[in-house]
Amino acid sequence: MPEPILTDIAMERYLAQIEALADAVVASRWRPDWIVGVGRGGLAPATWLSHALGRPMLSVDLSAQLPAFADTLLDALRQRTEAGERLLVVDDINDSGRTILRLRGALGDADAAVLRVAVLIDNVRSGARVDYSAETIDRAVTKDWFVFPWEKMASRASILADWGEEPDRTA
Repeated sequence: MPEPILTDIAMERYLAQIEALADAVVASRWRPDWIVGVGRGGLAPATWLSHALGRPMLSVDLSAQLPAFADTLLDALRQRTEAGERLLVVDDINDSGRTILRLRGALGDADAAVLRVAVLIDNVRSGARVDYSAETIDRAVTKDWFVFPWEKMASRASILADWGEEPDRTA
């Protein structure tokens, strides 16, 4: 399979994405109690969105592939939604939908009154739906692998290794 086109997300574009998400959340008149960053890609956007909305932030890491660690955090988040606390989960991209579906499944019966999801880029062909997105793509058309500002310190080999974990996303 050929290497993907690596598309740099410039800081100006990233800041516009954060502003768009913040504006969308405010316009919806739904106010989260917590912003939840999904590690790795959602941590930076969640931090910025936390500041933009003036809400505290929590995090959960699904990228490290340490189930016991992630499950403990997911259980703590589930307990918060069951108590009626409102969580805004933030990730960089909703591509295949696997991460969002895993989160929603782990958080049980949480509905939109207590759980919403925001992403910088949403793939319309994803298996999961999000509540807020700054940009929308169609993976049938857009095959690029997006390189966000926090990933720019990684080597090209490292970025391609991340893509290589699921190259079919850009096929």
